[in-house]
Order: sequence, then C-alpha cells, then structure tokens
Amino acid sequence: MSTPFPFTAVVGQDDLRLALLLNAVSPAVGGVLVRGEKGTAKSTAVRALSALLPEVDVVSGCRFSCDPDSPDPGCPDGPHEPGAFASRPARMVELPVGASEDRLVGALDIERALAEGVKAFEPGLLADAHRGILYVDEVNLLHDHLVDLLLDAAAMGASYVEREGVSVRHAARFLLVGTMNPEEGELRPQLLDRFGLTVEVAASREPDQRVEVVRRRLAYDDDPAGFAARWADEEAAVRARIVAARELLPSVRLGDGALRQIAATCAAFEVDGMRADIVMARTATALAAWAGRTEVLAEDVRQAALLALPHRRRRNPFDAPGLDEDKLDETLEEFGGPDGRDGDGDDDPDPGPDGGPGGQPEPDDAPQGDGDAAARPEAGEGGEPQPSGGAGEQSPARAAEPFRTKVLSVPGLGEGAAGRRSRARTEHGRTIGARRPRGALTKLHLAATVQAAAPHQRARGRSGPGLVVRRDDLRQASREGREGNLVLFVVDASGSMAARQRMGAVKGAVLSLLLDAYQRRDKVGLVTFRGSAADVALPPTSSVDAAAVRLESLPTGGRTPLAAGLLKAHEVLRVERLRDPARRALVVVVTDGRATGGPEPVSLAGRAARLFAAEGTASVVVDCESGPVRLGLAGRLADELGGTAVTLDELRADSIASLVKDVQGSGRAA
Repeated sequence: MSTPFPFTAVVGQDDLRLALLLNAVSPAVGGVLVRGEKGTAKSTAVRALSALLPEVDVVSGCRFSCDPDSPDPGCPDGPHEPGAFASRPARMVELPVGASEDRLVGALDIERALAEGVKAFEPGLLADAHRGILYVDEVNLLHDHLVDLLLDAAAMGASYVEREGVSVRHAARFLLVGTMNPEEGELRPQLLDRFGLTVEVAASREPDQRVEVVRRRLAYDDDPAGFAARWADEEAAVRARIVAARELLPSVRLGDGALRQIAATCAAFEVDGMRADIVMARTATALAAWAGRTEVLAEDVRQAALLALPHRRRRNPFDAPGLDEDKLDETLEEFGGPDGRDGDGDDDPDPGPDGGPGGQPEPDDAPQGDGDAAARPEAGEGGEPQPSGGAGEQSPARAAEPFRTKVLSVPGLGEGAAGRRSRARTEHGRTIGARRPRGALTKLHLAATVQAAAPHQRARGRSGPGLVVRRDDLRQASREGREGNLVLFVVDASGSMAARQRMGAVKGAVLSLLLDAYQRRDKVGLVTFRGSAADVALPPTSSVDAAAVRLESLPTGGRTPLAAGLLKAHEVLRVERLRDPARRALVVVVTDGRATGGPEPVSLAGRAARLFAAEGTASVVVDCESGPVRLGLAGRLADELGGTAVTLDELRADSIASLVKDVQGSGRAA
C-alpha cells in the first residue's frame, strides 16, 4: 500500500483542512464540497484525511462493517452474535465518475431471486464506505441519478436497493467529500444544498508559499516513507485532537444566543429551507469541540456561516457562490453573541498547534492574478483577443432579463449521456420493450422473462409451484428517457445586430437558452462572428456559467461574415464528434440573416448552411430581424440549414404564437 501524503504537510488551504477536520469530528455536519481549479491539492488533502481517522471496530466477517457494540438489526449478513470483532483503519472509498448504479448501491442476483427465492446481494461502494470516507472526484460530472442516490444515503444513513419486488437495506453512514472544478460545469442548486459545507480553493499567488509547496512535493516523491516519518508527530497530534473533540462533542452547549444568531444569519441571507440552520448549528458545535470548549461562541457561528452558506446563496446558475462578510458581521453584531456578548469580543478562536484554525498556518493575503480563461470574456480560442471588428465596434450591451423558453429538441432517438432534452435510450425512464441482456442484467423485464421461461417448464421437470428460470430466459428492459445534447450557439455580433436595445434583447434570449441548457444538462459552446472572421468564444463545455460570462462582454460592430460563423461552427462540431460521438448536437444560430463582406457573401453562406443539412445536424435559427420592413433572410437561412426559424417572441414559453417547436432534421447523430 502506498504511503499517503501527510495531512499536516499540506501547505495553505486552511478552509479546506478545517472543513475536513470538522466533518471528522462530527460526520453529522453533512460532508464537504470542495470547489476549485485543478492542481490545488484537493484530492491530496482528502486522501490524507483517512490516515487521521481513528480505527473502527467491526463485526468479524460482516461485509457491511457493523459496529459490534450496536450492530445493525437489518444487516443482510445478520443477525450478529455478540463476541467476535476486529479493528481496522477507517476506509476511504473512491467513487469513479463512470460508476454504474449497481457499483454504487450494490447488485441483486435477479436470477437466483426468481429461481431460488434467495436474496443474493453483492455490496456496493456505499457498504464499503460505511463508517469511513466516501470520496467523489469531479462530482459535478457524475450522473444526476447517482448523485441523488449518494446524497439520499448520506442523509438517511442507509442504502436501499429495490428491484422487481426484492428489497435489501443496509446501514451507510460515511463522511462524504466531493471535489469539482467549476470550469467543467456546476452542480444543480438542490444538490449543492445537500452538501453540508463548501470551500473554495485556489493556488496561492505568494511566491514563498508556492516554493514551499514544490519543495515538499519533491521531497515526498523522492522518499514517501521518509517524508511521512518527518511529519509523524504532527499527524499524531491532530489524530489525538480529533479523538478528544469527538469525546467532547456531546458536552458542547449551543445556547439560545448562538441559535438566534444562526437563525438571523440564515434569514438575512435568504437561504431556502431550514437545512442551512441545522448545518450551521452542527458546524458551530463541532468548531467549539475542535477548540476544546464546551460552549459555542460568536466566532464559531461566524466561521460556520462562512463554510455553510456561500453555496446556498445561488439564485440561478450564473450566480457565483459567495458571502458578504460585512453583512454577516452586521447581522451577528445586531443579534448579539451568546450570553449577551457581541461577535467582536476578545475571545479568539483556538489557534491550533501551528497558529491557524485546524492546526494550520494562517494564509497570506495575495493577489489573485488573472484567473482562468472563463474570467477573460474577450479571449477567443487559445486565449487570444478577439478581432476588434474595425471602427464600427461598439461597447457591450447589457443582456435583458432571461425568460423561460420553449423546448427545442433533437428529433429521433439518441443514445447520449443522460439529460433532459431529447428522447434517448437510457437506463432510467419508461419501459418500451425487452431484449436479451448484454453483459450483467441491470433492469429486469419481468413479464418478458416469465413469457420466455413458461414454454419450457415441462421439459425442465417443474414439479412445484415455483418457476424454473434459466439464464437464457432473462430479459432486459429497454427504456426511453432523455439525453443531454451539445447546444452550439452561433451568435451574430455584427453591426447589423448592434443597435443596443436589440442586442440587449438578443443577449437576453441567448442567456435564456443557456439557462434552459443548464437545466437540461447539456454541454454548450459559443461561436461569434463579426468584422471579417468568426471566433470560438467558448469551446464545448459543461460550464454554462462560463458561456454566460463570455456573452455578457461580447462586443459588437463591423460587417456580417455569416459564412465564416457557420464554417467555424461546422469545424467545432467535427472535432466534438470525435471526442463524444454519442452526444447529438443542436445548432442555434442567432442572427437577422444578413450576410455582408467579401465576394458573394450570401451565396457562400448558403453553401456553408447546406453542409449542416447534408449531415442531418439539427438546427434552429432565432430570427432577430426587427422593424416594419422584414426581408425574411433568417427564414431562408433556416431552410438552407434544414432546420426551422423562430422569432424572439416565439421563443418564449408563454407565447401563444406557436406550440412547442421540435427542431426539424433527420435526427442523425451529430
């Protein structure tokens, strides 16, 4: 077994380490979601935490790690006789992004259940993680139904497997840690809310701290065991402090004053529901225990708010998580501190062994630099600035308020990643038929299985009431659900679109479609054209909010190179098909249909549009033409694309101008 990087040797990242330690003290806090850029020690810190957890006593031979002092009465391996037990280190179980439902919750042997009436159950990762850590790297890329199962188990402390009338339940209490890079897409707000705490991590911009990170990493890589030995005393001290805090936790008093501060803070920041209040209370209690106190103080409430509320403040996908600390301090001061003291008392948090919360050094304030590419909205593909478009360029117009859009879907039946836009063959959804299973049986079609087995009962010597079922009789249910698509926006930013009021309405429409794409779990891309060229403002990504940032700062002006925009979009789709051939594309062209600049711009745009039609790519043109005289150019473009055209008014879901529009096309996978 490889030697993990010591937890106490991680440089900086104080909030991350403190949040992990608080969950180690009190798993009831509800886990940690770690958000941040790649290469910021997220995974290293999580893996290192497992070495600090105390050993657990388990019933000997129990696959579900039952506690010998209070075994689970419903354990599938039970009932357990008192006596034999063993001690082992707490486990850290990793859930891969591509894991199946059976791998997560466990699998029932349906064949034995039908033929023998035996509940043959193979435990999944939730059983392995019981009384330990369950770690999900890139949790934002995990399928929604798996995230739902995961968070339900974490909330209830148990996992349920229900299949064709056969039910198995087992205990599943674990410390849940998820990590994610926001550039790759956000979690849905209701899933964010299910994580107890959230921390944002970023690489330090302080040269001395970065030097120390590199120095320690190189020393660890050269001699992992020797490096870990040099940090053994610090590790032992933190391990002992976790044990002491766990023992002290039941004695910590959460007074009425602290409770009022918690309630007032949650009300002031308008968080939904009551989960935030409960999480803050548990976190503040764990903070007091970690500091070796039996009373919750104002600083505990403040720190709990900073960890428990930022991700619950998001009102829509384009809001960045965060908390106004000045408002937080005003609220805490207004409602006073525990026992009548305000939040600015002389009591400081326990500095810990190294001077910072959780035994870590205090981080230095440092400038944040330029950030990632998503924060530079005027950067094109490869980070280069977009062309200015000449003297006709205008400053960016503010987007109008987004609205609920009509459903635009790709016709036909796909097989792409699970989502909520177009019809597809999926593992979840309504049953539309049956087939022989390919590999392990996951969804039994009971009627088809009985129908296949019935003609052979006499030949198989059936003598009792049971049905004699063999492997060849089993039938897999074919199900139809919804898939996510690649929605590629091709936005006209030329002078013909640049009237500020009209461009604001256009941006509002695209923002509305982006919001719809977020809700339907699509990938999105953004191509813009103006001046003499087209640019990939955002390559296909799951980060819809990054597309919104690019859109907001989109400059306008210059000629209308419509053909260049379509050809650039065609090239983006060609590359994306190689990366993800199962994901079908929906091209949304936002334009008034005009084409100017260069020789024969209209003819060239028509030829470019016919490339999409020839490949069967689903498309829609959002017609932005306005004024009393309309040329109908967007409609002609839609005909060339083999798609359909909708006006800005028709795009609204509450419009009575037309019914829900399915995009016209052959439905061929794109």
